[in-house]
Amino acid sequence: MKVIVVGAGVGGTSAGIALQKLGHDVVIYDQMRENRPVGAALSLWSNGVKVLNWLGLGAEVAALGGDMADMVYLDGHTGETLCDFSLAPVTTQTGQKPYPVARADLQALLMERFGLDGIHLGKKLVGIADDGTTVTATFADGTTDTADMLIGADGARSIVRDYVQPEGAPPIEREYSGYTNVNGLVPVSASIGRPTAWTTYVADGKRAAVMPIAGDRFYFWFDIPQPSGLPHDPAAGVAPLREAFGDWAPGVQELLAAIDPAASLNRVEIWDITPFDTWTKGRVAILGDAAHNTSPDIGQGACSALEDAFALGIAFATNTLGVADTLRRYAAMRVERAGELVLRARKRAWETHAFDPAVTDAWYESLRGTDGTGIIRGIVGNIEDSPVNLGGGLLAG
Repeated sequence: MKVIVVGAGVGGTSAGIALQKLGHDVVIYDQMRENRPVGAALSLWSNGVKVLNWLGLGAEVAALGGDMADMVYLDGHTGETLCDFSLAPVTTQTGQKPYPVARADLQALLMERFGLDGIHLGKKLVGIADDGTTVTATFADGTTDTADMLIGADGARSIVRDYVQPEGAPPIEREYSGYTNVNGLVPVSASIGRPTAWTTYVADGKRAAVMPIAGDRFYFWFDIPQPSGLPHDPAAGVAPLREAFGDWAPGVQELLAAIDPAASLNRVEIWDITPFDTWTKGRVAILGDAAHNTSPDIGQGACSALEDAFALGIAFATNTLGVADTLRRYAAMRVERAGELVLRARKRAWETHAFDPAVTDAWYESLRGTDGTGIIRGIVGNIEDSPVNLGGGLLAG
C-alpha cells in the first residue's frame, strides 16, 4: 500500500518505519519547516525502548540514553534526602533498562532511519477526502497526495482527530493540567545531583528535577502550579524560575546558575485530553498525542505513541480484511490502555502539585525513608500491560 503519515514526531516516524518494514510505501508530511522538537528530552521507559528495539534501533537508542541507575527525592527547601534507591528492579521486572534521551537526538535518529527523502516539511494539512478506495490529503499550499491509508500523528491540536470523530459529536477540547513546565539541558554536575540518578527536589507543589542523558548532560525541568495564559516574555530568561525557586536548596541554585537560556529553555503549559473512543474513520486513523494527549507526570507520552506504532504494525502484519477493518483492530488494541495512562498521569499531577495540599503533603511524607518498593510498583505498573510485552517477532529483520 501507499500510506500517508501526517506528523513527523516520534509517533509518526516510528509508525512510518514499522509500515516500511512490512513493505509499504510511506510518505510523511509535517507543517514544521525544520526539525525543532518541542521539549529538551523525554523518558523512554522499558515499554518505549522495547518498541525501538523491535524497529531495529536498539543499539542506537542505548547510545543516546543516559545511565539512570537510581532515583532520589530531596526536600526542595533544605536539600535533605527523603529517599534514595536503585531503579534496577524496573529493568529486572520488565526485561529492559529505561533511558532518558534528548528529544532532538531521538527525533533525528527516527527521521534518518525512516529516510529524509520521504519526509516533506512545511506542509500543513487542511483537508481529507476518503472515497472508500483511496484517501486524499490536501495541504495549505494547494498540493494534494492520494494513498490507500492516512495516519494522523499531527499532535495535540490534531486536524485528523477532528475528521475521524462522529458527525455531530461535540468537539474534543484540551484541558489545562494546572501547571507550567520549564525544561532544558545543562552539563552534568554532582552539585546538582548524582550523575547516574534521577534527582527530584519537591516542596510547595513544585518540582525541580534532573535526569542524565548521553553527552554528560542533565535534562532538567521545573513544574510551577499557576493559571494558564499568564503573560510570558522569553527574554526574561531564568528570572521567572529564580522568582519561583530562589529560596530553594543549594542544588537547585546550582541548577539555576547552570542554565543558559539562549541555548535551551523551553516553557510549556501542560494540557491533556479526556480519553475518547473514536480513533478511526474509514481509511484514516490517529495515533500519538492526536489520540491520547497526556500530561508528562508518569513519563509515558512518547512511550504510548511508540506503543501505537507497534500495534499498528502488528495489526497490518496479521489482518487481511481490508484497511478500514485493520485500523479498527489497531484502535481496539490501543484505546483502553492509552486512555488509562492519560488518567493515571492526570491523577499523578493532582497528587504532586498541591491542588489538594493535604494529598501532596501525604505524598511528601510517603517519600521520607521509603525503599522505593511502592514507587517501583507504580512505574512497572505503567509498563507491564504494554502490547509490546506480548511479543513482536512479526516485524523482525
